[in-house]
Parts: sequence; structure tokens; C-alpha cells
Amino acid sequence: MEALKSKLRELKLAGVVKSLETRNKYALENNISYMEFLEMLVEDEYANRLANSYRKRFSKSKLNPQKSIDEYDFKYQPELDKKLIMELASCRFLNQNKNIVLMGKPGVGKTHLANAIGLEAIKQGYKVVFIHVNELIERLSASRADGTFYYTLNQFLNTNLLILDEIGFKKLPANGLDDFFEIIRKRYEKASIIITTNRNFEDWGNVFGDNVLASAIIDRIVHHAYIIKINGESFRIKDYAKID
Repeated sequence: MEALKSKLRELKLAGVVKSLETRNKYALENNISYMEFLEMLVEDEYANRLANSYRKRFSKSKLNPQKSIDEYDFKYQPELDKKLIMELASCRFLNQNKNIVLMGKPGVGKTHLANAIGLEAIKQGYKVVFIHVNELIERLSASRADGTFYYTLNQFLNTNLLILDEIGFKKLPANGLDDFFEIIRKRYEKASIIITTNRNFEDWGNVFGDNVLASAIIDRIVHHAYIIKINGESFRIKDYAKID
């Protein structure tokens, strides 16, 4: 048995290794055919690879597992179209290379919804990256200095869903705007983006410090996009009221 396990490890069949003894015992006790025994082992290997893939993609995504769609309080935001949000959580928009823009003042749950949709995408086998937009620019800028720029850039280009959190939280650094535009340009009509922002589009010129660049970015983002404005109260006020 150990020699067989050793060969299975060399073949990178970890799922079969884990279940081999249990499946063998079950097969002997229940007079299972060779074909049925093989099918069970293949199912175990397949399930193990799916689980490993999920763990790897989730770890790289930087998503918060606690901010799921089930944990979002739609009753607190009654004007929000729950039916539309649940449709977006089905992730069909990813196959259409469409974007989502979540607008609203701080605390209304923009980041939570973006994160929740990202979690659903992970479950469906997509690669997701969640990052604050200022951190994105900082990482790209730092990568130019240490010679890893194209490697870092490709991390944001080659993911199925890129979630950019908090455009407008503070003014974006001028030295990274060209890199940011490059990501938007290269993902345009090729891969989806979710953006959360506390600013209306007419304010993005101030955020970017360049009206022309802001206009070019907005044009590419909204061309194929769901624009969702959340007008309710801050969840933080709700939580504070509970404590009080």
C-alpha cells in the first residue's frame, strides 16, 4: 500500500492518496467492481483538486469571508434593488465582461456588496482580486522601483474579476495615474471590474487631478456597466445605535 501511495504522490494524485485505504476497505466489504472503485477514487481526486483550487484562489483574492451576500442587511437599505444584486451575485456579468459601479456615501455597504459578489465568483471557479485603489497604485509604483512591474501589472490584468475599492476616499497620487489607466484600458471589454466610490462621476476629475484622464477612465468603465447608487443610511450608525 505504501509503495502504491508513493507512486500516486509522484503522479500528484493527493486526493487518491488521502482516500485510498478507506475506499479499498469499503470496496472489499461491499464487493465493489473495479470500475466502481476507480470511479470513487477519481471523484475523490476531483473533489480534492476543486477544494485546493478554491483555497488558493480565495487566499490570493484578499476577500473578507464574513462579508457575504447572506450577511448583507437588505432591510436596512430598502431602496436597493435586491433582485438586481442577487442577479449580479449569480456572476453572469462576468461572462459578458460587464462592470459594476457601486456608489454611495461612506458606510452604506458598497464594499460589503463588492466583496460578497467576489466571494460568489470564487465559488464558481473565477479568479478574483480585491484591493483598495490607492494600494493598487502604490504597489504598481513600488514594482517599478524593484523591477517587478510587469509581473505585478499582470496580477491585476489576468484575474477574471478585479475589485477596486474606494475611489474618491482620497486624491490619487499623480505618479500612478498612467498605470491605473493602463489597467482600465487593457481590461476594457475583456474582463470585469467592480468599483466602489463615494463620489459621483462629475467629481472624479478632482479625485484624479486630471479631467481628461478621468473622462477616459469613466468612459471605459461605464460603457458596459451596472451603475448602482445606494442612498440609505450608514450601517455604522445602525451598529452604533444598537450599542447605545
